[in-house]
Amino acid sequence: MTLRIYGNRQIKSLPGQATRPTSARVREAVFNIWQGEIVDCRWLDVCTGTGSMGAEALCRGASLVVGIEKSSRACAIIQQNWQQVASSEQKWRILRGDVSQQLKNLLGQQFDKIYFDPPYASGLYQPVLAAIADHNLLAVNGEIAVEHNPQSWKPPIISNWEICRQKVYGNTALTFYTNIRSQQML
Repeated sequence: MTLRIYGNRQIKSLPGQATRPTSARVREAVFNIWQGEIVDCRWLDVCTGTGSMGAEALCRGASLVVGIEKSSRACAIIQQNWQQVASSEQKWRILRGDVSQQLKNLLGQQFDKIYFDPPYASGLYQPVLAAIADHNLLAVNGEIAVEHNPQSWKPPIISNWEICRQKVYGNTALTFYTNIRSQQML
């Protein structure tokens, strides 16, 4: 199966819904909201799935893209796709394994933009958001977009983050948090 991303580029994806791709409508919405903020940003794609969000970020000029994905089959396809779309100046890597463990491996790094799209019924929302906040992975004034079902998940309050916008696209919702921690607190 193939998907089309920014610049009418095609990327591969696994067949079926095991790595449910973010819809073209939602992808476009995220990049419209963050337009002007992607070039040279550091992007973290949590529960990478097909890798389409990271591929879009690379196509739009992110300097660094890191993806975390559990499926080894998906990781192989993501690696091919990102290698195909990245320029020689861009850095990227895909981390395979349990998301909580892989987040610990990112200690000391910060990201300007984070996209988090777990399987909706996985129970990953609260522990992963808490880990991202606890490990200080979201840069000051950075934003995280959380994709979720608008009927089954209520965005929690996260210390030093505030909800800056919420959007609904059919049965997909996006909740955006920004890191409001001041430089003095660091």
